[in-house]
Amino acid sequence: MSAARARNLRLALVVGFAALALVVDLWTKAWVWLELRPRPHPPRVVIEGLLQLQYALNTGAALGLGREQPWSRPVLVAVAVVTVVFVVRLAWRWPDRGWLASCAIGLIVGGALGNLHDRLVRGVLVPGEGVRHGVVDFIVVFWAPGRAWPAFNVADIALTIGFVLMAAALLRLRRTKGS
Repeated sequence: MSAARARNLRLALVVGFAALALVVDLWTKAWVWLELRPRPHPPRVVIEGLLQLQYALNTGAALGLGREQPWSRPVLVAVAVVTVVFVVRLAWRWPDRGWLASCAIGLIVGGALGNLHDRLVRGVLVPGEGVRHGVVDFIVVFWAPGRAWPAFNVADIALTIGFVLMAAALLRLRRTKGS
């Protein structure tokens, strides 16, 4: 296979995984925005004591870091843009055998764009403060009775899986370069 064809295949994987992650993320967040946000709504229990869906607007980063800080939105928007630019550039330069990295990069791009979309578009009016923008989170997993992991969304799942796959791809590349 020619180098140009291999690169095109890798970029197609990146675009495909990014599009899949982004579409699923935006679709699920739109559903949550319409169904679980408009009124006080009890959580939708999926698996009793383990998994539920509940609207939350996270104005900070992962685990709510920087929440309610005036600098958090512009900083997190900038981080998302830089991340997307960096990993797209990485996709272009990755070695020919990098199909695992292409999947990882696609998931990272899709997840970053999904959360970037929310930071730019999703906002709620807070009396006395104006519009507060943030990321829609809605998946709540309980790790012990009455103890929940902080809410997250499909973009967060894509980012996490993408970073794990990228670590695996880097280890794989390191092994092939060392042999």
